[in-house]
Amino acid sequence: MTQTLCVASVPAGHPYIDRALAAPIGSPVQVRVLPDPQPVGAPAGQWWPPAIVASGWINSHRADADLLHLHFGLESFTVDELVAAVDAAHDAGWPVVYTVHDLENPQLVDQAPHVRQLDALLPLVDAVVTLTPGAAREIAERWGRTALVLPHPRLLPNDVEPPRGLAHDLPVIGVHLKDLRPSVDGAATVRILLGTLDLLRDRGVNATGEVRLQRRVRDDEQREQIRFLCAERSDVVLIEHNRLDDEALAEDLAHLDVCVLPYHSGTHSGWLELCWDLGVAVAVPDVGYLREQHDDQATIAGFSREGLDGDRVESLAGAIARLLDSAPKPGSEARHDLAVRRLEERTTTDEMTARAHADLYSDLLAERS
Repeated sequence: MTQTLCVASVPAGHPYIDRALAAPIGSPVQVRVLPDPQPVGAPAGQWWPPAIVASGWINSHRADADLLHLHFGLESFTVDELVAAVDAAHDAGWPVVYTVHDLENPQLVDQAPHVRQLDALLPLVDAVVTLTPGAAREIAERWGRTALVLPHPRLLPNDVEPPRGLAHDLPVIGVHLKDLRPSVDGAATVRILLGTLDLLRDRGVNATGEVRLQRRVRDDEQREQIRFLCAERSDVVLIEHNRLDDEALAEDLAHLDVCVLPYHSGTHSGWLELCWDLGVAVAVPDVGYLREQHDDQATIAGFSREGLDGDRVESLAGAIARLLDSAPKPGSEARHDLAVRRLEERTTTDEMTARAHADLYSDLLAERS
């Protein structure tokens, strides 16, 4: 007999939730996720700030779900509001699960409010989940909680053929700075990238750079620095654009030989997961537990974000050179075959992750019955 559980997820309308909770047909426990309630004044399709956490929502919808699962998007709320939401869930008979995606919140400059949220929530919730063993160790050390480690699911939709990208004469090294949120080391990453292209050229490796930036950014001064840095370079193109939809983003990433992640802080990276789905090589800064998300030296290479610019250039140049030697090229059958193979592997691991979530929910509800 199939058991169906209804989860109030914060948020619901996000690819991570779609993939991580979608138990396969035939599973003894099926999970249904409530759609995101419409925040007051928000446009259609916007889930933030999550109305489920807002005062009174859980009390008014206690019959609509079996469990509360917190993921991210909580920075709009005070610690007292989050504690009140967990207390309301418990009063309604709902267990509460918290997946710690971020030990450092990428949306915040000052991490103190996020740490206060973690300090309040982690002792209070019924179960803790995270994405990597390193994050689980840190959670155990700081809060004494044992976190269930479940890997990030695929981000490329199931019904989408992996884009092949286009072959080109010179390797393209790209960096996406998006809207320059606080965790992005925008101008510094561009400066190091330019130095890296020079160093690679001196060593006989000619490559071009591509810097992408959204038209609406959070730091106008830093955008001007980036424009200035790119303006005089014939080997670098700066592309400013509106926010890309998922299909356009995948197409754009697929034509890169190497994608450089521009973070100076953080814990995990969904961007890394999308590159993994596409078979795109990634240069990863030594931030958080990004390197633990996938163990593959052919398409993932680490570089240091510490030290003087010369040291950082040397480290990034070494990472890119290794990736250019080992990773399949855009437009090649090898790249396409790698992406297809990885997505097939993801089907299995994502089913395991969904089943693990369903089992966790079922166990927690049994404990409260």
